[in-house]
Amino acid sequence: MASPPASTAEPGRGGPLLRAAARHSGGRLVVVALCATAAAGVTLTVPAVLGRALDLLLSGSAHSTTAVLTCAALLIAEIGLDTAVAWHGGTATARSTAWLRRRGVRRLLAAEPHRAESLGAGDLATRLTANTTDAGTAPVTAVTAVTAVLPPVGALVALFVIDAWTALAFLAGVPLLLLLLRSFIRGTTDSNAAYQRTQATIAGRLAEALTGARTIAAAGTGDLERARILAPLDELGAQGRRMWRVYGLAVAGSTVLMPLLTTVVLAVGGLRLAAGEISVGELLALSRYATYAAGIGTVTGALSTLVRGRTAARRVGTLEELPALRHGEARLPADGEGTLELRGLTVTRDGTRLLDIPSLRLPGGTTTAVVGPSGSGKTLLAAVAGRLLDPDTGTVTLDGVPLADLTYQETRHAIGTAFARPALFGRTVEDALACGPRRYPPQDVRRAARAAGADGFVTLLPHGYRTPLVAAPLSGGERQRLGLARAFAGSERFLIMDDATSSLDTVTEQQVNRALVSGEVRARTRLIVAHRPSCAALADTVVWLEKGTVRATGTHRQLWQDPDYRANFAVPTTGTGR
Repeated sequence: MASPPASTAEPGRGGPLLRAAARHSGGRLVVVALCATAAAGVTLTVPAVLGRALDLLLSGSAHSTTAVLTCAALLIAEIGLDTAVAWHGGTATARSTAWLRRRGVRRLLAAEPHRAESLGAGDLATRLTANTTDAGTAPVTAVTAVTAVLPPVGALVALFVIDAWTALAFLAGVPLLLLLLRSFIRGTTDSNAAYQRTQATIAGRLAEALTGARTIAAAGTGDLERARILAPLDELGAQGRRMWRVYGLAVAGSTVLMPLLTTVVLAVGGLRLAAGEISVGELLALSRYATYAAGIGTVTGALSTLVRGRTAARRVGTLEELPALRHGEARLPADGEGTLELRGLTVTRDGTRLLDIPSLRLPGGTTTAVVGPSGSGKTLLAAVAGRLLDPDTGTVTLDGVPLADLTYQETRHAIGTAFARPALFGRTVEDALACGPRRYPPQDVRRAARAAGADGFVTLLPHGYRTPLVAAPLSGGERQRLGLARAFAGSERFLIMDDATSSLDTVTEQQVNRALVSGEVRARTRLIVAHRPSCAALADTVVWLEKGTVRATGTHRQLWQDPDYRANFAVPTTGTGR
């Protein structure tokens, strides 16, 4: 019997996803089905031919040599067919697994980022690695599970053909076989679900700890964090023991039942031999067919793997349900100035309206700062403007074209976003800065790095811009400058800076501000989520958000007269703020 599975059941598009994976490897699955069916046919033929050969040998027939050679040929064919099943089945499983991973990653990256992030890094890693591995086995296992039924069913038919009395003796134990199989499937499915959910919980907590490793070390909470991560181990162990208990009971039951049924068949067959109703060769064939007919181990093993694959596919299938950002076929007008307009825009989460902006216009060629207390909707507005999130109602247009109508490439060419904590990708520093929908030329990358104040420290690295990213010791401010440089290089029309200068020193921040004002940054229009007065003072217009709505708009100088506005920057209420 196969080892007990370890996956989980949860709502998801497991069935359709597995059917799609099966279509992807359809040709190899057909070969597996044909070879496995042929192998089952050979397996069922061998006992009859072997019994016939034995009778011919005992009778001294001249045809005995031919019968023995036929047996040898059948055994060789069986080995060859089993090898073909293993080879093509393994290849199909690998292809299905790779396809599931590619599709899962594609759907994950096509979804609104906040929805993907809600699943947690550890849980996502589990779905895209362990779960796709288990799900990838399901198409081949479904085929082999069907063919695994052929030997027991065919053997039962052969028992009736050779001698009906021995077949009836075997049938007396079939209800026990079916009960054992039913108990195994039910227990396996339930325990798998709880086991994999707990496994995902541990993975999620471990990912959180790795992300915050420096914080844990600085706080001296390593022991507490280790206890938190490993707390679900008791539940994991309990479910693991439950799986092994179900598996053990099935093994024990089949270990007792199969020899018992075989013994009963041999006993009845012996009586029939003594009565002269069957031959010695037929008795040999009956014993083999009884073993095949009672072969619950093969069936339960295939069903065990299939259950594991299907339940894992349900977890992978939840990625299919992540709403994807849809893109159209439109392009921006070549002479556009980068004017962004929001009309009737609302964003609602769990029944709470987090953003409600009836109308807002950011003229092309201007800089707009968004200011407000924590939770006022600043980052949410930046995400909607950057097409990282679709509003529940309303439209966002750039130079008169709705963002949802633009192609993906056009959107990402036109709009660039710099974050407070940028993630850097690529083999070298230059790769990280040139990361985008197309490869930006080196001169654009270096110009953007100078504007972001990054060129100075990058050139001091051992290999400059060609320094491997993993070998570049970056501070928080340096990482943030690289994120700015990447956004500067990639934004052709509209630039969003979501608290993207929070880790910069005053001198570097002023350098970046000068670059924005002087036109060194290619983007014509800029939206800055501001937490410092200096950033707000840089803007042509300030949008003051409060509880998801626009409380006021104006210049920083005008709004600074309001003490509530000054409170947004957590600075003394005296002074000019300029």
